[in-house]
Amino acid sequence: MKPLQMEIDKIIANAIKEDINYIDVTTDHLISDDSISTAEYVAKDSGILCGIDIALRVFTLLDADTSFNIKIHDGNKVEKGDIIASVTGKTKVLLKGERTSLNLLQHLSGISTMTNKLVKLIEGTKASIADTRKTLPGLRSLQKYAVTVGGGKNHRFNLSDCAMLKDTHLDAYGSITNAVNTLREKLGHTIMIEVETGNLDEVKEALEAGADIIMLDNMDTQTMSNACKIVSGKAKLEASGNVTENTIESIAKTGVDIISVGAITHSVKAFDISMKIRKTTFENSLSL
Repeated sequence: MKPLQMEIDKIIANAIKEDINYIDVTTDHLISDDSISTAEYVAKDSGILCGIDIALRVFTLLDADTSFNIKIHDGNKVEKGDIIASVTGKTKVLLKGERTSLNLLQHLSGISTMTNKLVKLIEGTKASIADTRKTLPGLRSLQKYAVTVGGGKNHRFNLSDCAMLKDTHLDAYGSITNAVNTLREKLGHTIMIEVETGNLDEVKEALEAGADIIMLDNMDTQTMSNACKIVSGKAKLEASGNVTENTIESIAKTGVDIISVGAITHSVKAFDISMKIRKTTFENSLSL
């Protein structure tokens, strides 16, 4: 689900402020205020598009009179050379918003493309691809939206969504059983408990303690298969750690329910998209 418009606008406004202190010293000294141009977004690779409405919103916030023609929408496949959209407005606005717009579009499309690739690699299994909290500060809502556009699912959005007992919590508190019991006494009925485990003994303890979700952290596929037999559907099983394009299919075939992948948000390669302004004459572009 796409974030609320006010959340999107806040992210864009912060990005614009970061990129333009008070003037654009190049554009503001070269381009006249009444110059109008059209620019096109061109795909330079193949993948799954995400963030075109968000990217174009950059120009709307700079000038409400900017107009658009979107040819390819979020979630659709783009091929190298495709024209994704065109934008028409004040030349100054197009030049000032170009980098912020492309940064968002390229990053989000990179996430949706990589997510979709992983989703396709595990087709035919019951496992789903999920993101993590390993996101860029301030961009989590957009990054998690991009994961869903690519066919993945969202893990907890923040620390308020789910009680997750990681190894650091257990080291600080004590045993899995005591920690789960303490949380059960204090949590509302709508909040689930997930427990990170590193071996089969911990899996058994987490299951007996009543964990809703058991994370299998950095386990080999044989151990994960054994964990699936032990749990036998009594809790959701999440595989985490050492997940790559080469290992994900074998992980999915163990029978886990969820495969969480931090790399789809924190290490994804930007999708290559360019914005090309249709050339104008020198007389029309030079500030008098």
